[in-house]
Amino acid sequence: MSSKLISAAALAILLVAGCHKNSQSTTAASSGYGATNSVAAAPSSMTPEELGTLGAQIKKQPNDAVKLLSQHGLNEQSFAAAIRKVSEDPGAAKRYTAAYKSAS
Repeated sequence: MSSKLISAAALAILLVAGCHKNSQSTTAASSGYGATNSVAAAPSSMTPEELGTLGAQIKKQPNDAVKLLSQHGLNEQSFAAAIRKVSEDPGAAKRYTAAYKSAS
């Protein structure tokens, strides 16, 4: 079960990373050199279920990953940190996986 969670989390992080690079180059081109992202980088207080649903949404709509994350007050780093935190607790990991699967 934990290998499935790790795979799902890794996929979500890769999708976010790929989309982030595309968005970052677009943002830098439109905002000028040195533009910064105003979204906090601290781990989120989202529940494992909310994170699982968000991960599934990102998988379904990878081109909207940055927008989906920012709607929840997250960026790529904070989403990854929240996923890592969830994966440390077996109970939370199961809740995340169940929400991810049901939203997929």
